[in-house]
Amino acid sequence: MSSINQSSVSEFLLLGLSRQPQQQQQLLFLLFLIMYLATVLGNLLIILAISTDSHLHTPMYFFLSNLSFMDVCFSSTTVPKVLAIYILGSQTISFSGCLTQLYFLCVFAGMDDYLLAVMAYDRYVAICYPLHYTTKMTHQLCVLLVLGSWVVANLNCLLHALLIAQLSFCGNNIIPHFFYDATPLLKLSCSDTHLNELMIHTEGAVIMVTPFACILISYIYITYVVLRVSSPRGRWKAFSTCGSHLAVVCLFYGTITSLYFNPSSSHSAGRDMAAAMMFTVVTPMLNPFIYSLRNRDMKGALRKVLTMGFISKQ
Repeated sequence: MSSINQSSVSEFLLLGLSRQPQQQQQLLFLLFLIMYLATVLGNLLIILAISTDSHLHTPMYFFLSNLSFMDVCFSSTTVPKVLAIYILGSQTISFSGCLTQLYFLCVFAGMDDYLLAVMAYDRYVAICYPLHYTTKMTHQLCVLLVLGSWVVANLNCLLHALLIAQLSFCGNNIIPHFFYDATPLLKLSCSDTHLNELMIHTEGAVIMVTPFACILISYIYITYVVLRVSSPRGRWKAFSTCGSHLAVVCLFYGTITSLYFNPSSSHSAGRDMAAAMMFTVVTPMLNPFIYSLRNRDMKGALRKVLTMGFISKQ
């Protein structure tokens, strides 16, 4: 096995949409294109609205703008390649290109995970310690939380990328998917992948589950505090400030669970494609709508941005 080096397979073949009939390929291509454009436009509008409206220069919207930026980057890691495969007809990618996409996909998915945990902590402080919110959630702390998330995400993904880079690949180089994930790559390797799988199931699991635990603990405390509020209107107001965040959390972890934590026996090509599409395309597209439709301040800021853009064209 050691005599087979990594150069025995220098590129991989990504099937993408080619497994579908021609008519379905065209429909899927159009869906990918529309959803990607909606993702980029929606999240960039969120970032622009927050940056131009001084009333939104608060920790909650600072984290939201970072989440929107991550969603744009996350979708841009996978969808343009899918579109390029359909337009150019080139389904091959080098091993280094495959590893690069895998690394950035891991980083941006991890950043989404950590930012959702940071936003849960922000809501915890705002509801449980409202009088001390401004002193606790300082600008310096917010920046440190985001930078810390970047560091952890990059170190985690760098570890897995370096471990995969040490593997040898020979024989089959076909990946029946529309993006490069660790699990399909490990299946194609002719090296011993026990260390890779061990790190994914231990270190990787801990890194990804910890933010979810933080979110869960934050909302347990939030629920306890809110239920002690005597006024029904006050309870509803407190819960409503968390509604958008909870919806995004459920969507994010729901798609992750469907994609990665289902029994392998229940997996099928069509189901995996649908779950991956939800995770990489649909979720980043829906996030700006979830945060803007139920948020009066955000709707006002977006209205100002769109009005200014319309006036500037006159």
